[in-house]
Amino acid sequence: MSSSLSSETRVESGRETESDTVPGPILLLGAPGVGKGTQAKELVKYWNIPQISTGDLLRANVAEGTKLGIAAKEIMARGELVPDSLVDEMVAARLLEPDTARGYILDGFPRTLGQANWLDGRLAAQIEALPVVAVSIQVVYNQLLRRITGRRNCPVCQTIYNVYMRPPQREGICDVEGAELVQRADDTEEVFKERMRAYEALTRPVVEHYRALGRFAEVDGDRPIPEIAAGIVSAVERLRQPA
Repeated sequence: MSSSLSSETRVESGRETESDTVPGPILLLGAPGVGKGTQAKELVKYWNIPQISTGDLLRANVAEGTKLGIAAKEIMARGELVPDSLVDEMVAARLLEPDTARGYILDGFPRTLGQANWLDGRLAAQIEALPVVAVSIQVVYNQLLRRITGRRNCPVCQTIYNVYMRPPQREGICDVEGAELVQRADDTEEVFKERMRAYEALTRPVVEHYRALGRFAEVDGDRPIPEIAAGIVSAVERLRQPA
C-alpha cells in the first residue's frame, strides 16, 4: 500500500486495485500505544468516512452546551464517570448525521460489553445497517512499554522523540530548538501498567463478544504505518464478505 491511502484505491503487489467494499461501522481495538488514532486517520482518508471518538463527542457537547453536554459537565464536575447511557445518547445522535451512511471508524466506543450490546441492538433494528466489525491492532507488551516510557517531547516545538526508537542527536536535547526534552507525567511504567489493567478489564469482554460473533480480526501493529493500514483494510474486506 502507498504511504497515503486514497479513497477507494490501494496499491497491492505493485498495482492499483479498486475496492468496492462498503466499510460500515469499524471498531478499532488495541492497547494504549498501539497507534489506533494514527490508523483511524489512514482509514478515514481511504474510505472517506468519519472517525467517531467518544472523547471528541463529549468535548463537543460540553462546548456547545447541548442538553447531553450540560448533563455530562455536571457529572464530571462531581468527579464521577460519565455513564454508558449518556455516552450512548451522544453516539446515537452522531450516527444520525449523513456522513455516516457508508460507515465510520469507532474510536473509544464501544469500550464496555454493555455499550457493545447497545450498539449491536441499535444497528440490528435498522434494516439496511451493517453490523460492527472489530479489528484489534496487536503489539507485544514490551514494545508498547518502550513506546510509552521512551517518549519525550520538546516543550517549544512539540516534536516527539523516543529514546529507544527515535532518539535526538544529543541526549535529552531537541534537534530543532535545542530545548531540554521533557517526559509527560503519565508516560511512566506505573501509569502504563494501570492503563493496561483497565484496558484488559474493560475491553477483553468486547473482544470476546465480537470474536464469538465471527466479526473480529487481529493485525500485526509492529510494522510501518502503511502496512498496518493495509492489514486492517484486508481484514475489513474479509469480514464484510457474505457468509
